[in-house]
Amino acid sequence: MKIGIVMDPIESINFKKDSTLAIMLEAQSRSHSLFYMTPNCLFIKETGAHAITRRIEVKSDPENWFSYEQEEEVKLTELDVIFMRQDPPFNSNYIYNTYVLESAEKEGVLVINKPNSLRSCNEKVFATEFPQCCTSFLVSSEELLLKKFISENMDTVVKPLDGMGGSSIFRVKVNDPNLNVILETITNFFSTKVMIQKYIPEIVEGDKRILLINGKAMNAAIARVPAEGELRGNLAAGATAVARSLTERDIWICDQVGPQLSELGLTLVGLDVIGDYLTEINVTSPTCFKEYESLCDIDVAKKFLESVESQLQDG
Repeated sequence: MKIGIVMDPIESINFKKDSTLAIMLEAQSRSHSLFYMTPNCLFIKETGAHAITRRIEVKSDPENWFSYEQEEEVKLTELDVIFMRQDPPFNSNYIYNTYVLESAEKEGVLVINKPNSLRSCNEKVFATEFPQCCTSFLVSSEELLLKKFISENMDTVVKPLDGMGGSSIFRVKVNDPNLNVILETITNFFSTKVMIQKYIPEIVEGDKRILLINGKAMNAAIARVPAEGELRGNLAAGATAVARSLTERDIWICDQVGPQLSELGLTLVGLDVIGDYLTEINVTSPTCFKEYESLCDIDVAKKFLESVESQLQDG
């Protein structure tokens, strides 16, 4: 296959942890050709969707993990499949890139994850489509509603709708002296909607990442245990990764969410589960491949490429 990879600059990735690199290494081991493109290199003109790409080779070498050829313009229909692995923030430029990829998709290119679903399924808000799986929540920018929620739930977590890696997440208690300034800051003076959820004490045991391929969960989870004195269960915020077996509740949550993921063309997804509750559905660039392999002996990249090859054969 000719595989296009839309990702942030490869020279800036964390070699030890990057899941996109794991996908690329697996694809290359299966004799597929890789075409690397950064988010700003996608464009549309009268002949359709194009990109400025570089043919790239990757290596499992922490000092020298890639080499690429000169830039070339490629019409995206020359590719068999494109993996959209651009990291959030999910802003206007991200949305514009999904338009370009959707144009390629209409011309017959398989795009993973499906561009329209990337636009439709905000990683925080999408979880609210499964309220039976969630703790108490509110999505709003209204000051009175936010303060009422905090008053009723006593201990809460508030976060932006477009962030990643634990950025700008606040724990807010009912008598917090910084309550007003936190809400003013995160909502841009009550003009931007945020997600607020009841605090889940089980966060001290870790924020579980469960990866699903075509709606089917891996048979283990990676729990990201917050550092001492830290709220956020994000590896980017210093959390420690540990393996966890799936509980009956975890499996039930995956069964609730999985069928809709398949219907929406969301091939690769990461659910975030704290205690018994679904908190986020990660659709943009789910991570933890390396942790699954080292801690659970599950090769997610291999399973993912097998699924893609099967989709192309069936299509």
